[in-house]
Amino acid sequence: MKKVFAIFAIAGLIATASCGGKSTEEQAAADSIAAAAAADSIAAVEAAAAQAAADSAAAAAAADTTAAATPAQ
Repeated sequence: MKKVFAIFAIAGLIATASCGGKSTEEQAAADSIAAAAAADSIAAVEAAAAQAAADSAAAAAAADTTAAATPAQ
């Protein structure tokens, strides 16, 4: 009976070991997806900053035009 339990224990250890972690290809794919997502988010932040700067410049130009068109009192 002890031999049967030993065989099952060894088979269980082998089965557990064969289900190991991710392969290197899967890990590389996950890393590249994470890098692409980070690059996309950085590009989105840069685009938002550029748009905010353009909006700020347009608002300043509009304020200058309004101030120039108003007669001095």
